[in-house]
Amino acid sequence: MLGSIIAWIVVGAIAGWLASVVMGTRRGQSLLEDIVVGIVGGLIGGFVLDLLDIGGEVSGINIASIVVAFIGAVILLVILRAVRGTAQV
Repeated sequence: MLGSIIAWIVVGAIAGWLASVVMGTRRGQSLLEDIVVGIVGGLIGGFVLDLLDIGGEVSGINIASIVVAFIGAVILLVILRAVRGTAQV
């Protein structure tokens, strides 16, 4: 259980940071925001990839999990940018 939580935090931090760099939100985003964006991104990425019948799940600290969470985090940041009208989360 604790290992899973730590894995989600690590994957979330990496994916959230990568997405913030790609989307240009790096200056206004803290580590905690990176983690939250990455974790929510993992959920969104898994959902979207499942809808596309590609199958994506975050299952530990590995490249596939980071890619799934990164895709979802970018989607989340695009949505937030559109809703807020800014580049910051």
